[in-house]
Amino acid sequence: MRRTLVTVVLALLCPVLIAQQPLNNDGVVKLIKAGLSDDLVVSTISGSPGQYDTSANGLIALKQAGASDKVIAAVVSKASGAMAPVAAPAATASGRPAGIDDVGVYYQNKSGAWTMLNPEIVNFKTGGFLKSLATQGIVKGDVNGHIPGTQAKMSLTFPVTLAVFVPEGTEITEYQLLRLRVNGNSREFRSVTGGVVHSSGGAQRDSVDFTSTKIAPRTYQITLDAKLGKGEYGLLPPGSVGSSNMASGGKMYTVSIPE
Repeated sequence: MRRTLVTVVLALLCPVLIAQQPLNNDGVVKLIKAGLSDDLVVSTISGSPGQYDTSANGLIALKQAGASDKVIAAVVSKASGAMAPVAAPAATASGRPAGIDDVGVYYQNKSGAWTMLNPEIVNFKTGGFLKSLATQGIVKGDVNGHIPGTQAKMSLTFPVTLAVFVPEGTEITEYQLLRLRVNGNSREFRSVTGGVVHSSGGAQRDSVDFTSTKIAPRTYQITLDAKLGKGEYGLLPPGSVGSSNMASGGKMYTVSIPE
């Protein structure tokens, strides 16, 4: 029983001891044998001090131990004093970056790959009034949006890079970037049903200006930087809000930026 307890304690302390010591070829092999992904092994190599054998025999030994070319390249780059830059995802036949293959919103992870951002359900309710822009002759209405929970499932850090693959016939300018406000057990925001937001309207409070760059057909890139400040944000696609005089439901692509 005592021997088993000692074994368990050593197993728990082993990663800590490895992190405190310079990483070497044997340490990289241990990470690979433990089943860690290439991205995680490369991140560990990048963020840890290291003393590596990058001779021909040393690199051959790493390859024979199961190291991928990506991991070996990271070892060589770290040993030379600089990590190799992350390659941008290759474009597909459609002209869009790899990974962006359907209408929706995507985020770029630390390795540069695009991953689809799953939307959250939004419940809408009118603010109880309509605003008329007499000079325009158009009636506008503000609506209140409510999303269950105080934080988005996806947590990212600045800079946050998003890609929006818009539906046919839709412009990126029809999307609204909104700051979400935590209230009780939900996140709330005020949006406008369409068109120009009245300068005194509540929707102006939560609306966030953004710029976009077209990177492929019907695909636009948006970057959120630290000037926005930490918090909860959501990208509201057009058509998410129903009639301006009744409760309705829709969807929003949300991210949490804690720092």
